Formats: sequence, structure tokens, C-alpha cells
Amino acid sequence: MTIRPIILHPDPRLKKACAPVDRVTPEIEKLAADMLATMYDAPGVGLAAPQVGVLRRLFVMDAQRDPEAEPRPTVMLNPEITWKSDELNVYEEGCLSIPEQYAEVTRPAQVRVEWLGLDGKQHSEEFDGLWATCAQHEIDHLDGVLFIDHISAVRRQMITRRMIKLKRERARDPD
Repeated sequence: MTIRPIILHPDPRLKKACAPVDRVTPEIEKLAADMLATMYDAPGVGLAAPQVGVLRRLFVMDAQRDPEAEPRPTVMLNPEITWKSDELNVYEEGCLSIPEQYAEVTRPAQVRVEWLGLDGKQHSEEFDGLWATCAQHEIDHLDGVLFIDHISAVRRQMITRRMIKLKRERARDPD
């Protein structure tokens, strides 16, 4: 497994809708393994393929926060939300492509997601809490939507300016 570089906002690749994954291949399996390693290393609870420069409908997540519980790495190919609850949840979201920036985002509290697994089979599961927030956040990435697109324009511009400054600083001092 390889830790891949995470693309930072603003980058045009983060605003593009991704192409479906046609079938499970060794390349897709390697991408998923690399993405899980990258997500855990960051550390984060989710990572979408466009965040590592691959414009395909694939994301990984593991929102298991209990240190006593077994990790639950989840890989979703071509995920689709098939149901959303009327009940809403507000969660302070962050993003590995927008480091150290957070904002409260309102989303449905529960969702049902259908996806193709690495086993080549269709899966369906209902998620709530952080799992539901994470799934929706990552599916947004696959559609070219960032969590800051759900907040006020003024706040979004402020965060974008901070990210431009951070990218300039990192370009000057790569270590």
C-alpha cells in the first residue's frame, strides 16, 4: 500500500463529477488499498478518489471512533443514496483536502446507500450519525461538491483564501 498525496482546495479536479467504475480490477483494488492507507495516515474518516487525483466514483471510509472497537474499513464503488431521512443532523465537518478548516453542515441524519463492493456484489446499508455524515460528504466529492459549498458564500471565500495562502506557503517550503 502506498500513501498518496492528497489534493488541496482550490484544485479544479475537486470540482469535477467523477466517472463510474466499470468493474473491479486489480488497479481499482490497489487504489482502494492505497486510499485506505492514506486516509488512516492523514488521519481521517473518509477519502474520495478525486482527493488523490483519480476522477472515478470510489470512496473509502471508516467512521469507527471507539478505540476499543475493531476498525471498519469500507470501500464503495459507484455509491448512490437511495433514501434520506427527514430528520436532519448538524455536524462540524472538515476535509482532508481543506486541512484545519471546519464548518457546521446540516445533512439528513440517516441515509441508505447502495454500492458495488470490491467483491463485485451490490451492497446496501443504512447509516446514521458520523457514518451518515461521512457517506454524504464523500458522495458529494464524487459529484464535485465540497463541504464548503454547503455554507455561506462569505465563509466559503474566507476558507478558500486561507487555502490559497496555505498552498503558497507549502510551495515555498515543501518540508
